[in-house]
Amino acid sequence: MDFMSTFEGSYAGGFYPSGWDFKKIHEITALGPREFGERQPFWHRDFEPQICDDPFGGFETMNARMGYEIFEEVRRSSEEGRPLAFILPVGPMGMYKWAIYFTKRAGIPWRHVHTFNMDEWADGEGNTMERGSGMSFREIMESSFFGPLGDLGVPAAQRHFATRGELPEYSRLLTDVRVKGARLVMVYGVGRSCHIAFWEPQVAAEYGSEQEWRSQTHRLGMQLHPMTIEQSSLISYSSRLTSIPLRANTIGPALFLSADFCIGGADGARGPLNWQAQPIWMTLRYGPDPWVPSSYIPTMAGRLFVTARLGGPLSADAN
Repeated sequence: MDFMSTFEGSYAGGFYPSGWDFKKIHEITALGPREFGERQPFWHRDFEPQICDDPFGGFETMNARMGYEIFEEVRRSSEEGRPLAFILPVGPMGMYKWAIYFTKRAGIPWRHVHTFNMDEWADGEGNTMERGSGMSFREIMESSFFGPLGDLGVPAAQRHFATRGELPEYSRLLTDVRVKGARLVMVYGVGRSCHIAFWEPQVAAEYGSEQEWRSQTHRLGMQLHPMTIEQSSLISYSSRLTSIPLRANTIGPALFLSADFCIGGADGARGPLNWQAQPIWMTLRYGPDPWVPSSYIPTMAGRLFVTARLGGPLSADAN
């Protein structure tokens, strides 16, 4: 007895993305650590997943590796005398303190860097949270990353946030900086619903073709999937569901699939809670499909760092 044998006529069945192949997901998630890094035909030759392990679960190993990758992009572009563009998340966050550490140790300024935050909580019209809310992504980035970089940091005019006024300009702004020789690097996490940024799986039903889906640059007031709301409830809002906005502004596939290099991280397994293993395995093994936005990640050059427990085996545990 399992999910699929009890799906028909169930109340919960309609909660999950209708385009997901649950039989395939069941087979994928039955794999374990030995199969984790096995290359798939659709993977980019320069895509590399890495399991991060240490005596403490691999969390700081993941953060440090991600932070170093970010710093290396800054160092290399600075030495080469060219601009650099980052698409940045709020979640994961632990890599930022390491990027700050490496930057300050080396004394390399970020004046040539342009940043684009990938998403932000919003209402249906794309209006975003006011400063002072404590959960505005812009506020979090300024206090946790841009501020601590100090005089070495990104000039304020080169920091871009997913607001109603600025998000629609991302495509043009990125084109402008790339024409000047910038490399585009996306830093990301993978959502419980397999979203990248807040580009949700159910959006696939709106488009007549993969090409049309891939052409979308952004969306204001994206309807968030219930799995995303529950994820946020568990990891960011102390289970307080009523504090979470049900919509967000987000970049779309036309932007996140255009990155020259991707730096990903997943650490969603702490204590008895392991919410992120299934989406990581779907990312690696499902194969490119608009219903699974993160399934396109392996088709691009980059490194995906995950903590040890996400590599499996994924077995039931009474707790």
